[in-house]
Amino acid sequence: MKLLDEILQYNKKFVAEEKYKEFETTKFPNKKLVILTCMDTRLIELLPKAMNVGNGDVKIVKNAGALVTHPFGSIMRSLLVAVYQLKAKEVLVIGHYDCGMSGMKADDVIENMYDRGIKKETIDTLNYSGINVNEWLKGFENVHESVSHSVNVIKNHPLLPNDIPVHGLVIDPKTGKLDLIVNGYED
Repeated sequence: MKLLDEILQYNKKFVAEEKYKEFETTKFPNKKLVILTCMDTRLIELLPKAMNVGNGDVKIVKNAGALVTHPFGSIMRSLLVAVYQLKAKEVLVIGHYDCGMSGMKADDVIENMYDRGIKKETIDTLNYSGINVNEWLKGFENVHESVSHSVNVIKNHPLLPNDIPVHGLVIDPKTGKLDLIVNGYED
């Protein structure tokens, strides 16, 4: 059985047994908080447990590395929607130690693309068209600096109200310990 078939089979039973009822909530976060964090598999359950947040408490936006790479990209748009439409009053950026984006080299990713059938001409065309693929795929060297960078992009965004604190933390994916990098109340 293929993975999609397994998921759909499980989902049919989940709905039939009304298991969804324990997760019923509104679209508005109870704790008035939006979190930008990494998509790392170790954080799926650990991060909410380490922060004492449950279903309905917060909005969570995820991407590779908890990075805001473009001030008008989809990550920033999601954060602004959470603030303006969903009543979030604070923003947390939470990176983590041992992140796959830490030290990631674009050349390695591009080499893997070639191995999977992407043509060099495609990469060349993107670069020629003004997309610096190496820069776009580059990771970061220091998670503290990366979190601080994302906090600064968010905090200084021209469309974010000045009264929204933006905090930066780094979580240990083994223990759940949170290290405060930027206290948004002190800015």
